[in-house]
Amino acid sequence: MPSPRLLVLFGSQTGTAEDVSERLGREARRRRLACRVQALDSYPVVNLINEPLVIFVCATTGQGDPPDNMKNFWRFIFRKHLPSTSLCQMDFAVLGLGDSSYAKFNFVAKKLHRRLLQLGGTALLPVCLGDEQHELGPDAAMDPWLHDLWEKVRVLHPMPLSLSVIPPGVPLPSKFTMQFLPETPRTCSEEQCVARTDPQSPPSELQPFLAPMVTNQRVTGPSHFQDVRLIEFDIAGSGISFAAGDVVLIQPQNAASHVQQFCQVLGLDPEQCFTLQPREPDVPCPTRLPQPCSVRHLVSQYLDIVSVPRRSFFELLACLSPSELERDKLLELSSAAGQEELSQYCSRPRRTALEVLCDFPCTAAAIPPDYLLDLIPPIRPRAFSIASSLLAHPSRLQILVAVVQYQTRLREPRRGLCSSWLASLHPGQAGPVQVPLWVRPGGLTFPETADTPVIMVGPGTGVAPFRAAIQERVAQSKAGLLLGGRVEGAGEEGLPDPRHSLFSGAEAEGVRATPAPGARAAGVGAAGPPGRLLLPGRQRQVHASRCIGSSDVHLPGGGRALRP
Repeated sequence: MPSPRLLVLFGSQTGTAEDVSERLGREARRRRLACRVQALDSYPVVNLINEPLVIFVCATTGQGDPPDNMKNFWRFIFRKHLPSTSLCQMDFAVLGLGDSSYAKFNFVAKKLHRRLLQLGGTALLPVCLGDEQHELGPDAAMDPWLHDLWEKVRVLHPMPLSLSVIPPGVPLPSKFTMQFLPETPRTCSEEQCVARTDPQSPPSELQPFLAPMVTNQRVTGPSHFQDVRLIEFDIAGSGISFAAGDVVLIQPQNAASHVQQFCQVLGLDPEQCFTLQPREPDVPCPTRLPQPCSVRHLVSQYLDIVSVPRRSFFELLACLSPSELERDKLLELSSAAGQEELSQYCSRPRRTALEVLCDFPCTAAAIPPDYLLDLIPPIRPRAFSIASSLLAHPSRLQILVAVVQYQTRLREPRRGLCSSWLASLHPGQAGPVQVPLWVRPGGLTFPETADTPVIMVGPGTGVAPFRAAIQERVAQSKAGLLLGGRVEGAGEEGLPDPRHSLFSGAEAEGVRATPAPGARAAGVGAAGPPGRLLLPGRQRQVHASRCIGSSDVHLPGGGRALRP
């Protein structure tokens, strides 16, 4: 008798929904269910009509938007011509992940649940609304919901009498096996990267462009608390094009010191090479890993060893631990009753996976290499608003990076992986520096008509896209004005000119700083009627009418016109 089929489909932006989906897959396999876990956009959506049991795990991003890896599915499932009986054979459940501090809390999960009902699907349970703001995180809603879900599934698909549930302490087989090579092949010892420097098509996540870093300049004063870098890349020959408001994605790497420490704790030889083989035929190998691959490449460029581990990390560690003392503690931290303690130990102080492994040395030393990809998630690309215009800087791409560093109760400061890695790169000092990147459209759009007045409001979101827009207008000889919070060290506070942090050289010619009323402001602008404004809070309406003298003001990003 074949095992009942369960399909888990996820839409994930930061990895949380994917992690929850993998957890569902493990729990299903413990209940002897044949389970597949896939991103929504990688699944042929037309096959849903043949699926008897599907669990959807969906995050909500931005202002009620679906994650990037489910946008194609989202467009398809809401086609108006789909018959109302399309999914009449499918039992389903929807698990949502969101943040109740946003107005459209779990909007994607709620809307998908309603749509699946409209198409004839049968809901096993009401939609689960996981909340990141809860003191215990999404698990507070997920744990009781999953208990009810598995009870429903057990009734629909009873387990054969000859089988029983695999206990939580017994590790499931790993997704992949590592076949270590007796000798280091030449292709493994050389510099490895799946990116190509001269792509035939625009660069993408699967084939990023290795962009040479041209400059890495700090633009805030040396005494300022925030280290902000203006970084420029050479994109000549890449096929990359972009407009103001677009986003560049960068694939970062772990620090060499962290890679060395990780290999020491786990007893790995960083120079040893291996080939990766999936245990199941429908599971592909990670496209970002070359074959063969060195341990150093795996740890430095793929495994996110400085991410804050989730509950599933502790569950798997407990299964693999040979130490009774450490295993008991790991089981406690991974249990439903131990989530407050887990939050105190890991989530709130932002303790990393590497630091946890150092706290459990007996367990770390006993981890089979086959389980590394099950245990630690891949490094995800980081998105940055592009801060330059191709009209002003042909074949160049600039970003403004705030280097993330903060203190918790832990001794070592917490550092952002990508921003710290970028800040550590010094082009020209140790040979050429190349950074894998690609571009995608952003959510901020500017009017096609260059004379349309625009108010730019960036409360905490950064000035980078506004800088790109103003560069473009200056290159087109259009007027511009920018007002907002002062950059420390600008003007009388240390830098020679308050325009320094935004523009340099010819870009700053003929522009002046203009303070916003009631705000510490630093900005650039041209004499004459301004075409761009950035103002904090409610001051923007009154000041817009005074500066622009127009009752119609365009808001980038699709906002409605303000009438001061």
